Amino acid sequence: MPERENNRLVKRIDAYGGDILRSSRFRSTRKNIQHGTVSVYEHSISVAGCSLKIMDGLKSLGIRVRERELVRGALLHDYFLYDWHTRKSAKGLKELHGFSHPEIALRNAGRDYRLTPCEREIIRKHMWPLTVVPPMCREAWIVTAADKYCSLLETLRLRKGRWRKVRKNS
Repeated sequence: MPERENNRLVKRIDAYGGDILRSSRFRSTRKNIQHGTVSVYEHSISVAGCSLKIMDGLKSLGIRVRERELVRGALLHDYFLYDWHTRKSAKGLKELHGFSHPEIALRNAGRDYRLTPCEREIIRKHMWPLTVVPPMCREAWIVTAADKYCSLLETLRLRKGRWRKVRKNS
């Protein structure tokens, strides 16, 4: 992605999620790896940036998206605050990280931030189809798609730290 476009996305993310980016709990997600060598922090910012790009494409088609809620939900979608690679093994399918972390992230985000119903929906449903019930708002569908795309790139190591420079000095 060209540097100028990247900078524009970073500014939009900061405009709506600056308080999240600067919070000590969110910054603590830098120490937890999400996929490959990518931290939860980097992953969440990547998902926010990718979600904005999808939103921009939809906007060009005349489809409205709530940008503020999209960004905030994307930043908080994986706000589970633990290293899922070293967590004790689950005692059933529903307790596995992929199934359980959306509710944990929602509980943590609800404790630390004022969430709108749309932001709650994004966090709760971003793991669809594992969440079984599909997202009910456009923004949740966008973050779900962006999360799958970013996760695939990170897992296959196709992403080269695009967001690593974001907010390093926060």
